[in-house]
Amino acid sequence: MPDDQGPATDDRILGRGRLESVQVSNGGVPKREVPGRVEVTPSGLAGDRQRDLRFHGGPERAVCLLAREIIDGLRDSGHPIAPGTTGENLTVSGLDWSLLTMGVRLRVGAVALEITRPANPCRNIAGSFQDGDFSRLSAKLHPGRGRMYARVLVPGVIQAGDPIVCMAPEASGS
Repeated sequence: MPDDQGPATDDRILGRGRLESVQVSNGGVPKREVPGRVEVTPSGLAGDRQRDLRFHGGPERAVCLLAREIIDGLRDSGHPIAPGTTGENLTVSGLDWSLLTMGVRLRVGAVALEITRPANPCRNIAGSFQDGDFSRLSAKLHPGRGRMYARVLVPGVIQAGDPIVCMAPEASGS
């Protein structure tokens, strides 16, 4: 994976964006914004804990991401959603969210992530929607509009403002 700027001619680059905010909680939602630098390990973000490990956390669901553009669109429609209220750790901007599919890699500052799956919405995030309809973030019902889980490939430290490079999945061996 290239450094955070990446080579300008690399045809594997799907897009570039920005880390808008980082959120953690001691379990559940909302997750609160963390000012400054945050350590990311294969287990997730320092200071973040999940209440129900059957559905959240673990190496394949270490980090949860959501696009700022999705949050803004829902807020513009009257929903009380904000960064972290649906349980995402990273709020990002500038990426074509529909391209974030399984195997896509993200370089967030010095940290490398790989998208593993959509994060299924549940009733715990109903308060982010004026009518409680959390299915608005269902990747199954609304492709390109859901939260995404990622595994940590390269741990490190991140902070709001870090650049993001989105890369196509690694080619599998023949």
